[in-house]
Amino acid sequence: MAMQMGEREGVVKVTEWQKTYYAGDSGIQSGATTVRSDDDGTEYSTKKYTFTTTVAENPADLESQYTMTRAQRVRAAMFPETMVEGKTILSTQLDSSQQTNVQKLAEPSQLLKTAIIHLINYQDDAELATRAVPELTKLLNDDDQVVVNKAAQIVNQLTRKEASRRALMQSPQMVAAVVRAMQNTSDMETARATASILHNLSHQREGLLAIFKSGGIPALVRMLSSPMESVLFYAITTLHNLLLHQEGAKMAVRLADGLQRMVPLLKKSNPKFLAITTDCLQLLSYGNQESKLIILANGGPEGLVQIMRNYNYEKLLWTTSRVLKVLSVCPSNKPAIVEAGGMQALGKHVTGSSQRLSQNCLWTLRNLSDAATKQDGLDGLLQVLIGLLSTDDVNMLACVTGILSNLTCNNARNKTHVTQNNGVEALIHALLRAGEKEDVAEPATCALRHLTSRHPEAELAQNAVRTHYGIPAIVKLLNKPYYWPVVKAVVGLIRNLALCPANQAPLRDADAIPKLVNLLINAHQDAQKHGSASQQTYQDGVRMEEIVEGCTGALHIMARDPVNRGVIADMNTIPLFVQLLYSPVDNIKRVAAGVLCELALDKQSAVAIDSEGACAPLMELLHSSNEGIATYAAAVLFRISEDKNADYKKRVSVELTHSLFKHDPAAWDMAHNNAVMDPAFGPEDIDPRFAGPVIDPTMPVNRMVFLQRQEKEQ
Repeated sequence: MAMQMGEREGVVKVTEWQKTYYAGDSGIQSGATTVRSDDDGTEYSTKKYTFTTTVAENPADLESQYTMTRAQRVRAAMFPETMVEGKTILSTQLDSSQQTNVQKLAEPSQLLKTAIIHLINYQDDAELATRAVPELTKLLNDDDQVVVNKAAQIVNQLTRKEASRRALMQSPQMVAAVVRAMQNTSDMETARATASILHNLSHQREGLLAIFKSGGIPALVRMLSSPMESVLFYAITTLHNLLLHQEGAKMAVRLADGLQRMVPLLKKSNPKFLAITTDCLQLLSYGNQESKLIILANGGPEGLVQIMRNYNYEKLLWTTSRVLKVLSVCPSNKPAIVEAGGMQALGKHVTGSSQRLSQNCLWTLRNLSDAATKQDGLDGLLQVLIGLLSTDDVNMLACVTGILSNLTCNNARNKTHVTQNNGVEALIHALLRAGEKEDVAEPATCALRHLTSRHPEAELAQNAVRTHYGIPAIVKLLNKPYYWPVVKAVVGLIRNLALCPANQAPLRDADAIPKLVNLLINAHQDAQKHGSASQQTYQDGVRMEEIVEGCTGALHIMARDPVNRGVIADMNTIPLFVQLLYSPVDNIKRVAAGVLCELALDKQSAVAIDSEGACAPLMELLHSSNEGIATYAAAVLFRISEDKNADYKKRVSVELTHSLFKHDPAAWDMAHNNAVMDPAFGPEDIDPRFAGPVIDPTMPVNRMVFLQRQEKEQ
């Protein structure tokens, strides 16, 4: 009796506790817990049974019912498949929003049970495959093609499960039998099944190694000529996996003539298939010149450009642009890509939403642009590039300015178009934002140098540099420490800007003259360290003789202004200019004679030139085969002789008549009147130099490698 009273009091206390705090069953007295609720949509069994909540008037009876059904509730939670369908189970869950303890444990227990079942099945699959391997290998080698087909279908099914697949790939005999069956069959279904087997095996490294060792690569390459689309897909994806992850696969594919089979596949229309094919081409051609030439010989550039022109699947465009980027550093592929319309096709994607695609297209355009200087139909691309100059991305600026520099080199049409579309202003703003970053400063300055000379709008460009406050920023690039490629470009640009009379004073105010003189002295001293022209001094790939020539030429043009002429002479430059008359380089002789010709307009400078002993080398230069050198030398001698006695004048006159003007009386008038030299004697555009790097362009883009070019335009 006392025990019954105690139990009854416990039930009453639990009931009161539930009402006071949680209004639900705590589970302390009832032990309530069963299968997790189906509110989350998760079912662990197809058995149908129901939970009912019974409210009994007598708490003792309710407690008795809970005790009797406790085992059923646990069983229903953990092993629902063992329950009798339709059976009603008493539930201890009074509040549907709160799970009981047993319900909380139901899901982990089901997961554990499922994992154990999978483990058992995995072991069964592995054992089954292991036992079947010898017999299946024998059947795959059978002479009866029907038997081979059936065996291949069975093996294909086995490779779709991981356990049996691993067992199969551990048998070299099995993999070799599959490869032989694929090579020897004429049945399309057998070819499809065997190709599918190798495709499934290629998802694991062990499978890739087994395929490679069994000679699977030549067999897969032959399958690239199959008329069945599914076989083509299995073959190309398996080869792709091998190229990505199996050492030695690239060479094996090349030796099996894989490139010759892959390039024609670019005519297929499935974008996803093409994406895999183009990625294979990139993997095979990267760093291998022979592969690039094979792609060219099989019409690869045309097919790749066609893809860039006609498709909009981003992954395909990206993989194709990667192939073109690799090919764009090949001198043989460059013209083919450009002729196929590659510049225009790539230009369509430089402003898209895909950053990786835009970046690849810009790199490829930069690499191709030195071969596209004569290409027509680039107005749209030039307009896009001008717009991209507003970016704050330094790497993109480096690409864009490099492309513009090349496309405006020796191309009057492109120069005019860029100038008329505010290209000069955009380049100056880009230069101001980039500051002294060499990757932007050099190509931007080169582009400005091209735009300010030798085209109908050159004077407009020269004025635009001044009106957009570019002169101080440009001259500032001559500050130490010198980066010689930038210095060379800036010196040429200053020379072009000085052709515009309105720019003479701003250049002088920006201290261009003393900076050019200091540069000239430093470069001449470096060049003097070597006694012959064959031992030229290079710094950062630039010959010091080029800097000497450029600085002297710029000072020559700036000396046309009377004020600048006095500033140059006051810096004690005349002895150096006279010394340069002895240079073994004709271009240096020409610009030295030219600047002396301008300085000699002032009587004081003419006397200084004469006192430095310039007459002797100038007399020698009268006999030069270079018309510019001879003409400038004649003009200087004439001006020096103006204040001399009659005998001296007569001797100079006779020398001039016999050496220079014997067959060309008009030349005397040119020297006498200091006529402006023919534009042919002005500095020419340098050949496009922002070409592709000599290695494939996969290095980080924080420092672009430019191909140095020294030849002059013919």
